[in-house]
Amino acid sequence: MLVLLESLAFYRNVRVGLAVGALFAVLLYAVRTLELLGPVIDTRDYPLFGPDVWFLLLAFVLAATFALLVAIALTVAEAVRGARDVTGENGE
Repeated sequence: MLVLLESLAFYRNVRVGLAVGALFAVLLYAVRTLELLGPVIDTRDYPLFGPDVWFLLLAFVLAATFALLVAIALTVAEAVRGARDVTGENGE
């Protein structure tokens, strides 16, 4: 199993996915909290915490989801590339 993960560059893809996901979440969180696109009309009541904490939690979920999507996409691309190399070597 470890040989398969290493041949698909899985660990590199996870690191890239985590970096891209974290960067994306930080960027969107900054846009929301610093109001970079203008003021936010806030007419809701946020239970237990203020809106900044809830958006921080949402940013964490977004980062994890985006990291997973990027890692899966890179791993699938590596698998397709490896399959093409194998079929190219066999002459088919």
